[in-house]
Amino acid sequence: MKAEELRALQAPLKQTYRERPEAARITLRARSRMGEGITCKVETGKGLVEAGLHPAAGGDGLSACSGDMLLEALVACAGVTLEAVATAIGVELRDATVLAEGDLDFRGTLGVDREAPVGFTEIRLHFALDCDAEPEKIASLLKLTERYCVVYQTLRAGREIPVGYSLAGREGP
Repeated sequence: MKAEELRALQAPLKQTYRERPEAARITLRARSRMGEGITCKVETGKGLVEAGLHPAAGGDGLSACSGDMLLEALVACAGVTLEAVATAIGVELRDATVLAEGDLDFRGTLGVDREAPVGFTEIRLHFALDCDAEPEKIASLLKLTERYCVVYQTLRAGREIPVGYSLAGREGP
């Protein structure tokens, strides 16, 4: 896709969002349902994914691990954002690979050590680029990719996530 095509595609959306900011606010949803054993079925836009425990937490390794899925969401978002930004600012990428790595201490997840953290203690994001752009242009590409990557910004901001429940169709407190 060329920069002009991307601008033409996004221009009417941007105009609508300027005129009616409420139109830009949408709610995305994800849902899972109990599966067999200690798994759940996650509804995706492309079908069901069975998620289960990571082998370090007792899983058999046959189901997707939610920690892996989080990193996969990060590289997917960062990769798409990278390509869109590169197109918009005129950086011609011959190839690009996005790698995310995250460190976990399963003592926290398994309740072995109450002082051990639950969750990723560090996540690293790396871009391997094949292009002829000048270093300043690459710096701009990466800065804008960070700025506009939804998953990256959400993880960095540490948003509060309210938790609710219902019982047999009734709302909980």
